[in-house]
Amino acid sequence: MSLWRHRDFVRLWAGQTVSVFGSQVTELALPFAAVLTLHATAFQMGLLSAAGMAPWIAFALLVGVWVDRRARRRWILVAADLGRAAILLSVPVAAAFHALSLGQLFAVAFAAGCLTLAFNVAWGSYLNVLVPREQLVDGNAKLMGSYATAQIAGPSIAGLLVHAITAPFAILVDAVSFLVSAFALRSIRAPEPERRLERGSSLRYDLVAGLRYVRDDPLQRAIAGSAATLNFFGLAIYAVLVLYAVRKLHLSPLLIGLAFAAGAVGALAGTQLAPRLARRLGAGRTIMLATIGFPPALAIVPLASPGQPAWLAVTILAVAEAVGGIAVMLFDVNTAALRQAATPEHLYGRTAGAMSFLTQSAKPLGSLFGGAVATAVGLHATLWVCAAGGLLVIPWTVLSPLRGRRGSALPPAGAAQLSPGSR
Repeated sequence: MSLWRHRDFVRLWAGQTVSVFGSQVTELALPFAAVLTLHATAFQMGLLSAAGMAPWIAFALLVGVWVDRRARRRWILVAADLGRAAILLSVPVAAAFHALSLGQLFAVAFAAGCLTLAFNVAWGSYLNVLVPREQLVDGNAKLMGSYATAQIAGPSIAGLLVHAITAPFAILVDAVSFLVSAFALRSIRAPEPERRLERGSSLRYDLVAGLRYVRDDPLQRAIAGSAATLNFFGLAIYAVLVLYAVRKLHLSPLLIGLAFAAGAVGALAGTQLAPRLARRLGAGRTIMLATIGFPPALAIVPLASPGQPAWLAVTILAVAEAVGGIAVMLFDVNTAALRQAATPEHLYGRTAGAMSFLTQSAKPLGSLFGGAVATAVGLHATLWVCAAGGLLVIPWTVLSPLRGRRGSALPPAGAAQLSPGSR
């Protein structure tokens, strides 16, 4: 049966599409609020980006244990959406009373990041409840395709909203989108069995079980290493990119939004290519191909340099975003499906928490790195440093078993087991 005829999946897809559309507004509006409204420095921009990802360092492992122990996934998703709506609403309210500060933006980014962490850890295993295993690649491609589609219009509209009503008030759109997503998730009727860990397992055992599984499984280890490397250098660039585009390239919010929208076009193309390449090459080789595409995308960014005409700088950034968007979706669609199919169900929350800890923790570290390097050597030089660092992503997959994984996109059901060292 086509997933478009699967009522509960369509509700999940519809809610997520609206939510990610709104999130594109905040992704630009929050840094614009810091730069244009509060005149943030390069290092403060790095701190702001790091604040949103710091929860992955502090809480990812604990959240994975909590999800596996007793929480029903759907209620976590609904509560996270409602919480993010309330947190984001505080920004336009504070701006209306002329009380907005960088401290509040840091707090909003951190609190929203905590709820996003909980949502992401629960989301992957909840998809297994709704979608048959043989349709996981298709399900992930459709959900990520809606994300890419929202990105096409989202950044452009974000730029218009920031120009028309200022950045703090543009964030109101994202708050409303989370309410819509919560309503859609609440309407899903598929039953979900309650899951609990084995009795007698200690918190320490549960915290390290996911890490041991990722460490001992060569495929998941390669995915974690490549994703962490990309996240580190990618976020180092994006921590200072808005500041660079505004102060060095002298681009308007609308032009920056248009350049970022090109990344969504590439991502949408990537979601269409991902299932086809997985069927032709296998998930492993498709993931390896994606990692080879990351460094060129990062290297194109600093080619947009001060003194260029605005149209040329925007074109260069758009090309970089498009190439990166294709590579990201080839990687994300196939790694998500491979992990969902291969990970034992009773271990999924802890494994997702471990994977989030290892890969997403690199983002705030990368953001701080980008801000610190920019302070020391300047914005443009920082882009080149990060582009060179992006080359380190390639060995993780090229030298791993992913290189030889051909044939079917996913491993056989039950192929991945908890390694002896994990028990």
